[in-house]
Amino acid sequence: MGLNANWEVDIWHKLRNAKDAEVNRYLATIEGKNFVLSNLIAEVANSYYELLSLDYQLDIINQNIALQKNALEVVKVQKQAARATELAVQKFEAEVKSTESRAFAIQQGIKETENRINFLLARYPQPIARTDAGFLNLPLAAVSTGVPSQLLANRPDIRQAELELAASKLDVKVARAQFYPSFDISAVIGFNAFNPSYLVKFPESLITSLVGDLAGPLINKNAIKAQYLTANAKQLQAVYNYERSILSGYIEVANELSNISNLRQTFEQKQKQVEVLNKSVEVSNALYKAARADYLEVLTTQRDVLEARLELAETKRTSWVLWLICIRI
Repeated sequence: MGLNANWEVDIWHKLRNAKDAEVNRYLATIEGKNFVLSNLIAEVANSYYELLSLDYQLDIINQNIALQKNALEVVKVQKQAARATELAVQKFEAEVKSTESRAFAIQQGIKETENRINFLLARYPQPIARTDAGFLNLPLAAVSTGVPSQLLANRPDIRQAELELAASKLDVKVARAQFYPSFDISAVIGFNAFNPSYLVKFPESLITSLVGDLAGPLINKNAIKAQYLTANAKQLQAVYNYERSILSGYIEVANELSNISNLRQTFEQKQKQVEVLNKSVEVSNALYKAARADYLEVLTTQRDVLEARLELAETKRTSWVLWLICIRI
């Protein structure tokens, strides 16, 4: 009985490189997990701000329904006074029904968005607590880009591609080292005796052995060559993947930063448009009551201000989405 041990002397750093390659792959999986996690957080935040936007849109529509119903009552009174026709009453009533149907569609969108957030949070459907602050008044924090190279280096997907590239480079070194001879050391220590009664006598039955072994690849040379070519091909693939990740990240950052700048200006112009249209609604109602404007002009003006306010809310939501993307990248 005895103990036998075998060591391979890492002359060509084959074992060390193989270990470092696996460490890099492990770190790459961590970066991949971070990338998935950042995407999940961004998707939850995006859904949350979409929910705030839908709440605001629903509030806009409810306000518009109240205004339309008020205008409908005015038209009915004017019809009784022979200052309006049944056609005007029907047009105003149809506009009220159309807006009410949009309210139900937005309510369905709110429910679906809440359920999507619950799904992302791995829980059953339940109400989502959210702020009551005005959606349009929520400020966007400034995006600090810093040094472009540092901004790209902070992306988990680029760090993952970089670590995979480093691992593939070490794989090539390991595959190249397979062509060289390997040096092994074997050691044995134990007890040996022709009679079991003498087996445990020390030091008479003690045996030791230390052997060095130098071996070179001869028979499996073609297999080693195939592994080396495969490792080179995988390294080239990792290089292309790394370059693609950098280029994709740079373009994504440049596009989103430009979009944020343009959307800020778009939002300001939309705000001015809504202010002008709100005044036009008051003017059109006053002119209609004075019999100086047609009821179609009143309906068109109300429809325009509704669409403009909904577009304003959508622009605000898109700005938040782009801001979240820039924070993530």
